[in-house]
Formats: sequence, structure tokens, C-alpha cells
Amino acid sequence: MHKLYDFMEARERLSTVTVKTKLIHSDVFSQECGNDVYIKPENLQITGSFKVRGAYNKISKLSNEEKERGVIAASAGNHAQGVALAAKRLGIKAVIAMPKHTPLIKVKATKQYGAEVVLHGEIYDEAYQKAVDLQKEKGYVLVHPFDDEDVIEGQGTIALEVLEELPDADVLLVPVGGGGLVAGIAAAAKLKNPQIKVIGVEPEGAASALAGLKADHPVPLAEVATIADGTAVRTIGSLTLDYIKEYVDEVVTVSDYELMESFLLLVEKHKLVAENAGILSLAGLKKLKCRGKKVVSILSGGNIDVLTISSMINKGLIVRGRIFTFSVNLPDKPGQLVAVSELLAREDANVIKLDHNQFKNLDRFHEVELQVTVETNGEDHIRKITEEFEKCGYKITRLNSSSLG
Repeated sequence: MHKLYDFMEARERLSTVTVKTKLIHSDVFSQECGNDVYIKPENLQITGSFKVRGAYNKISKLSNEEKERGVIAASAGNHAQGVALAAKRLGIKAVIAMPKHTPLIKVKATKQYGAEVVLHGEIYDEAYQKAVDLQKEKGYVLVHPFDDEDVIEGQGTIALEVLEELPDADVLLVPVGGGGLVAGIAAAAKLKNPQIKVIGVEPEGAASALAGLKADHPVPLAEVATIADGTAVRTIGSLTLDYIKEYVDEVVTVSDYELMESFLLLVEKHKLVAENAGILSLAGLKKLKCRGKKVVSILSGGNIDVLTISSMINKGLIVRGRIFTFSVNLPDKPGQLVAVSELLAREDANVIKLDHNQFKNLDRFHEVELQVTVETNGEDHIRKITEEFEKCGYKITRLNSSSLG
């Protein structure tokens, strides 16, 4: 386990490579959870994520003989770019094994930093096995994305920056995948201020830290299913689990729907874009039991492709009740479409899409089905629209939830 000066030395080591990401106070997230919320925007870090900290710290500490052999890593994307950049800065060969379905933006970025990319397996764990095989075959030095003391030490430098800027922070919320980030931050934060609370946040569909804590040792999850691809790790690290047991106060989980909602708020209110794994700590704010505390959410990364951004915004709008899709059966006679349009106009609902299908409702011969998508101001507005339709004798069926799958 580390001493405080280890993290301070690491910070000095990283001073020429990393950006000092300044805290951003968030009125909107403060209101959402009843605490005083600050965001640590590591999505604005060089390479777009915190991973460069641990990778550079590890590689810069290698011996000359190890540097000559070159390095290999496995990654779903962000660690890959961190290792690639660190190796390039230090003049070392780097090979990265990545899962086949890694977003193209991450594969391209890794290659642009000069690394050789090997695509293998469906998930991180399979790519990692490939990296281990290549390490044995070629003699490379393996740079583990999380289960490594030097990598953990590099990630912990984030806590030093946070506490330098906000010494009286009460709670740190940290995304959890393999556990390297939360291990480093928790250790450094507790060494600096033993009273501070550190809470890990992981996706419901990849809760490997909770599984490890329950069993008291790392256990592989039977299934990994989450939109937070950067934290889709089947097994928590054994070293990082020891850190979590020692320094982390609590681990909570969030759903994909909660991630979509937080994504939308971050984009709309702060004009910041983060990847799904990066916003775990923002989604975790609503899980806090405390009120009126100074809370820092670590926004861990921002490498996300444009198509995913579009999908996340649309789904976030639905989750927040800002887009409302419904069906209504209408008598098959003239004037009904106009009546519905006028009703929606009176309720200030902006129509985005209409599908008037005379052939859809075959069980009732004299009725047709109308499907409508409108822009709304939230759940209260949706309830008011529904009530007005019922007053006019129309029964509507909400369709949003089924379209989110």
C-alpha cells in the first residue's frame, strides 16, 4: 500500500503530461440531489480520460531494459490511448489488444498515438487474455489497466488535485470498472483526509466490485450487460479489491436509464460530453443518503462516438419526460385528426411526428389508430396532456418505455 508522498511523487512525474482539470460547480446536479456538487472533468484530460495518469506513471518507472522490450496492454479504449501516448512520449514500442466491438473512435485514436492495435474477443477479459499470450510470446512488459500498484498510484493523483482545490470536500463519487481509479483516489484521499467519504459507482449490469465484496474475493460475473462499455469488466482486480476493502466507504450501482438521464443533463446544462462509463458518478448522486455536503463527482472520460451521443440524448429526453410518444384510437370519421391537433396545441405540446394508420386497428372496425410523438416539459406536463385527452373522451396509451429497449 502507498504512502502519501508516493502519490505526490507521481503527481510531479505527471506534471509535464497531464492537464490539471479544474473543478466545475454544478447548480443543476446540486438541485437534483440536495448536495453541493462539483464535477472533476477528466473527460477534458489529454487522450480524453484519466487513464493517461496511471499509464504514464507506470511506463515512466520502467527500467531501461524493460523499456527496450516494449509494452503491451489490453483495453476497451481509454487505457489503450493512455499507454499509446505514454509510450510515444517515452520512445517505446506499444501494442494494444482491444475487444472487437470497441468504438471506432477509440481504435483510431489509439493508432494515431503510434500504437499497434490487435482486435480480439467480445469483451475486455478476452482481449486481456490475448495480451497475456502476446506478452509471453514476444517478451513485452504488460501494463495492466487497473490491477497494478504504479497504475493505481497514477490515478490517485486526481484526489490530490481535488483536495488542493476543495480541501473541505465531504464525499468523492468515483466510477468503478476494474477498480484502479477508485483504488487510487480512495487511498490518496484518505491519506490526505481520513474523514472524507469515498463512494464507488458501478453499472448494475457489471457490478463486479459488489460481487467481489460479497464473496470477499474477486469473482467473475456470469454476464456483463451495460451501456457503460468502459466499465464492462467481468472480474474486479484482486489488488484493487484490497484497496476498496481498505479505503472505500460504499459501492452503489446505477441503471442504464439513470446514465441516460445524467448524460442529458450534463450536455444540456454544462455543455460537456462524457462517455457512458464517465458519467457513473453523476448518476450515483441520487443514491447519496447525505444532504448539504460538498460532493465531488469524478467525470472519468469523454471518448464517445457521435452516433452514441445522438442515441443517448434521445433516450435521455424520453427518460426525463421531454419526449412523449402515445397511441390513441379515434373514430374513423372526418375531423378527428384536427381535434387531436387542436387539443395538443392548447396544451403547448409540440408535435414531432404523427402516424395516422387506418389499417392498424383491425379488431375495432370503425376505429383507426393514431401514434403521436410530442415534445413536452416533463412528467407533470405529460400527466396534464393525458388528463385533457381523457376529459375529451380519448384513452391514450404511452409508448415511450417500450421504445427504449
